[in-house]
Amino acid sequence: MPQRVLLVEDEPDIASPLMQTLEREGYLVDHAPTGRDAIASVGRREHDVVVLDLGLPDMDGLEVCRRLRASGYAGAVLMLTARAQEIDRVVGLDAGADDYLVKPFGLAELLARLRALLRRTSTEASRRAEGRRLEIDLAAHRVHVGGREVALTGKEFDLLAVLAAHRDRVVSRAQLMSEVWSEGWYGSTKTLDVTIGRLRQKLEKASPADRVVTVRGVGFRLES
Repeated sequence: MPQRVLLVEDEPDIASPLMQTLEREGYLVDHAPTGRDAIASVGRREHDVVVLDLGLPDMDGLEVCRRLRASGYAGAVLMLTARAQEIDRVVGLDAGADDYLVKPFGLAELLARLRALLRRTSTEASRRAEGRRLEIDLAAHRVHVGGREVALTGKEFDLLAVLAAHRDRVVSRAQLMSEVWSEGWYGSTKTLDVTIGRLRQKLEKASPADRVVTVRGVGFRLES
């Protein structure tokens, strides 16, 4: 899947060629000419990296970075600036930036910095996700995520156990009804949807790397 970049730059003569270069490299690129536009854009979409110019017309890029981090943005931030002093780099990094590139810079260096940042953040995200994976103890009838127990009802646990046994494959509604509610169940299958909904909410609250996905008209799948 293409990675998404938010370019925060108010000067069209700089923004336009940068966007063209990034798009040629296969990135999906959004553009924000002001700090407020950048904050709003991150709130609407998930960006893998923000390329942030510090000299914006409405607010300092440092403040933009601080607000992005305060709002929960966990992607990479690469600052672009003409401020070359060491103290400027330190302040930028303390504000939440991951890297700092001084103008003027070469496009090859910018692309290399982006690749390095994205490799680093992808690895860190994978490690965080790994620590939140589901652990299902069939004998004890218990589920843990990251060492913490997730309280499930009997039917919720049984549904999760069946889905986990067929991980990354679709389990039909009929099979779930048969294995969890027995073949003799004559009630509405709405009970399946309700139970799946509760299970999904509990897993999402626990923030695991695993999630229950609905395959419309077929059934459900547990995937990472």
